[in-house]
Amino acid sequence: FDDAYAHARELEKERGLTFVHPFDHPHTAAGQGTVALEMLEDVPELDTLIVPIGGGGLLSGMGTAARGIKNDIRLVGVQAELYPSMYAELNGVDMACEGDTLAEGIAVKEPGTYTRRLVAELNDDIVLVAERHLERAVSLLLQIEKTVVEGAGAAGLAAMLAHPEEFTGRKVGLVLTGGNIDTRLLANVLLRDLARSGRIARLRIRLQDRPGALFKVMEVFNAEQVNIIEIYHQRIFTTLPAKGLITDIECEARDREHLDKLVRALRDAGYMVTTVELA
Repeated sequence: FDDAYAHARELEKERGLTFVHPFDHPHTAAGQGTVALEMLEDVPELDTLIVPIGGGGLLSGMGTAARGIKNDIRLVGVQAELYPSMYAELNGVDMACEGDTLAEGIAVKEPGTYTRRLVAELNDDIVLVAERHLERAVSLLLQIEKTVVEGAGAAGLAAMLAHPEEFTGRKVGLVLTGGNIDTRLLANVLLRDLARSGRIARLRIRLQDRPGALFKVMEVFNAEQVNIIEIYHQRIFTTLPAKGLITDIECEARDREHLDKLVRALRDAGYMVTTVELA
């Protein structure tokens, strides 16, 4: 955002253009506030709105509009843990805003001057979400709702996944703010979600480098009906003796329980096996 903002300001000067601020202006916030009007018109019984925060314009506008209709509605902002700019500002703490976040649309290092005042007045809470929750939210929205949503757009659902106790028993409205996500990145998110759920995995097994050693491992996979995707051998860069090797096997299971059953079967057969985990 910072690079795009700086470039836009340069174009404004060079070409005599009018700069329309993406969040730090009353007119921008007012336009974004119509989202809350439509949501409450469609579902008047909503008692909580979870709103992504980048610069704060969306929460400023939606919060103002929502409170004008329903004074007791709960307003919860959400930011990525890597870019907690508004959270840090309102809580008076120094927190770094840096790193590669899936929620690029709300990766703002400095909240707006106008918006921070409104957010401070309106919000009931701001929660932070880790990248794994953002990834899970994007994946769930695609799998269950059949909706392609970018990381920033999925931040509301990520907040519910990260802090379920905050929203239990409430009627919650989520704002899916965009679907601008690269297809390669989306594919990675979906595959990582499969890995976290145990449907695909990489198992690391110590073997003796001799004929038939891998065949015996394959017999265990066959007995447990686990599909093998790829196999990698590492003979050189290991701490094992020269006759040993590390074998990584990427495989496909039905679910976490099925995968755990395979791991137990391999260990029962005498193999040292570990699961390569994601962050």
